[in-house]
Amino acid sequence: MADLSDQIGRKADQSDWVDHAVRVGLVAYGVVHLLIGWLAIQLALGDHSGTVSSQGALHQLAGETLGLVLIWLIAIGMVLLVLWRLLELVAGHRDADGADLWRKRAADVLKMGIYGTLALSAFSVALGDKGGGSGTDTYSAQLMRLPFGVWLVGALGLAIIGYGVAQIWRGLSEKHAKHLKAEGKTGDAGSAYLLLGKIGYVAKGIAVGLVGGLFVYAAMTHDPKKSGGLDAALQQVLAQPFGPVMLGAIGLGVICYGLFCFARARHLSR
Repeated sequence: MADLSDQIGRKADQSDWVDHAVRVGLVAYGVVHLLIGWLAIQLALGDHSGTVSSQGALHQLAGETLGLVLIWLIAIGMVLLVLWRLLELVAGHRDADGADLWRKRAADVLKMGIYGTLALSAFSVALGDKGGGSGTDTYSAQLMRLPFGVWLVGALGLAIIGYGVAQIWRGLSEKHAKHLKAEGKTGDAGSAYLLLGKIGYVAKGIAVGLVGGLFVYAAMTHDPKKSGGLDAALQQVLAQPFGPVMLGAIGLGVICYGLFCFARARHLSR
């Protein structure tokens, strides 16, 4: 079985088709982040008509010319990313072992969940779903009704915060550079790509960490209504002193992350 997995992994590493599929998925992922960043900036400027979330971004896109076509492409792109991470989970990380191997496999599962959730949202919007809510308050309410539900919500919040901190660390330590081939991180263009990634990962990590903070607060107050998704988290930022400035900065950072996804697609290093 191990030999079969190794054989599949080597074929995948040498496959141009896998590269093309991943590139399509990364471009789609980048588009979603550009839209989320733009919605955050609009919110900072006083426009409260849109929901700052992946689903809100998709609904915004649905109202544009050729928007439905783009949403279908995003849905397909996310499915391709799910399949890529599944391939990595089953046949990748051949040079890793022990705790490092399990850490990478856990990251594969987490990313499959993120891409899969976004794919479901895109398919839902493409098929005519008119809703725009994130539903995270409903999820936390359901969790709280379970035995030890408050602890589950708190643990989920801490896990989300941990993921956000990991994203910030990836940006500050420039670990995102490994996603680019050598030609993608050299010269003026390469320096720009790395800077986009650094800003993007930090901004994304802050936004994700804020969502986790809402879950922890909901657990501490035993009130699932205190939880929320990205839109609720950014609304909290907006309510702070200099909130519009901070929110605008986060929005620009998320746009930088989207642009880095494009750079990664162009100079893909798997």
